[in-house]
Amino acid sequence: MNKFSLTLKDVTKIFGRRLIFDKINYSFESGKVYGLAGPNGSGKSTLSKIISGLLEPTHGKVIHESDGSIIIPEKLHDYLGFVSPYLVLYDEFTAEENLFHFSKIRGTQYDSEKAKSMLEEFNIYNRRTDLLKAYSSGMKQRMKFIFALLHSPRLLLLDEPTSNLDNPGKEKVYEIINREAENNLVIIASNEDSDLALCKEIVNIEDFKNNGNIK
Repeated sequence: MNKFSLTLKDVTKIFGRRLIFDKINYSFESGKVYGLAGPNGSGKSTLSKIISGLLEPTHGKVIHESDGSIIIPEKLHDYLGFVSPYLVLYDEFTAEENLFHFSKIRGTQYDSEKAKSMLEEFNIYNRRTDLLKAYSSGMKQRMKFIFALLHSPRLLLLDEPTSNLDNPGKEKVYEIINREAENNLVIIASNEDSDLALCKEIVNIEDFKNNGNIK
């Protein structure tokens, strides 16, 4: 099993005079699926962005460690696989071109064999040379998973992972989540009961608020 951990120390986020969450203290480790739960607008996506390094907390620290060594923010993308509604794919490129260019952006060698295997697993290999603008929203969601998994991340962060997916697509995602959790850390941000049912531990964002306003 990969030894990867994430520690949130007094993580607080404030937008203007609105408190999103206050002093979240929590430790996550590989080998488990964790959930970030709460109603729409509660701050699940905000916390996901902070964990991924896309946002800075107003106060507190986010510490990522691999094999006992702290990961500097500039290197986090080497360890992180991220699926989210705000992840943008290139509609003017084919599926293969998207994966190739994202690998280049990451600074990693494009693994054509793994890309082929994952395109087949998500049942879109026969559409690999189609432009993404011709893809349905569900097919684009599957592509986001392939992008997130192509470089074998140690932390898989999933924000609303089953949005736009049909039942077979959801079943495939749940299968992959369980498989990834055998060796890696998986975190799901969702208010879907079927998503959260996979989680061994759940962080409820509502537990880290006062009245939502700064006095």
